[in-house]
Amino acid sequence: MKLKDKCAIVTGAASGIGREIAMTFAREGAKVAIADLNKVAADACAGEIRAAGGQAIGVAMDVTDERAVNDGVAAAVAALGGVDILVSNAGIQIVHPLEEFSYAEWKKLMAIHVDGAFLTTRACLTQMYGSGRGGSIIYMGSIHSKEASLLKAPYVTAKHGLIGLAKVVAKEGARHGVRSNVICPGFVRTPLVDKQIPEQAKTLGISEDDVIKKVMLKDTVDGQFTTVQDVAEVALFFASFPSNALTGQSLVVSHGWFMQ
Repeated sequence: MKLKDKCAIVTGAASGIGREIAMTFAREGAKVAIADLNKVAADACAGEIRAAGGQAIGVAMDVTDERAVNDGVAAAVAALGGVDILVSNAGIQIVHPLEEFSYAEWKKLMAIHVDGAFLTTRACLTQMYGSGRGGSIIYMGSIHSKEASLLKAPYVTAKHGLIGLAKVVAKEGARHGVRSNVICPGFVRTPLVDKQIPEQAKTLGISEDDVIKKVMLKDTVDGQFTTVQDVAEVALFFASFPSNALTGQSLVVSHGWFMQ
């Protein structure tokens, strides 16, 4: 197993991409903390992993709350025996033309994506440095870490910012054996994306089917959504890579939506 005896914290892990990453890590031998704002759902996910023979706990965590992050990481470390992998995955989406965004909406999205990444990274780096075991920090970026789309100003800004953060962490963490990388998925059919479809249809004045075909999947090579399994496999690759040779990088998984 690629992650045998490793300890992982995955934020936003009670559903969607985060849940699939947590399940994949557990199948590969990791002990996993399911960190989520929804503690009931986090506990249920952890219970499912344990029922399958894995090791997992649910942790209540609001990634925008400094104390909640520090307490959640401390609880995970105490229960699992450390932290070797952080997947900073928690996120939301709000869709408007830029001039219609309220400042409160802008701050909320930036807080979850950027502040949350900073707070969880800082808490986990302290543990990783102290343990002497090194580690892997993985940020959930987006195709919007590379490109822009209509109606997503704060999301695009935040996702671009994660690449900058990852590069700094890669340089600072290297002497401690800590790697840092970013996954950049295309559109993944999760509740977050499903919510955007009618919102974009209304704003753009087109049908929901056209949002899918002519906006979300227009530039893919095969007209297919990226899957949660696709993203989890990339997370596993980053988490299990054996050296600092792969650090400070961003990997696009998008059915060709964006090509570097």
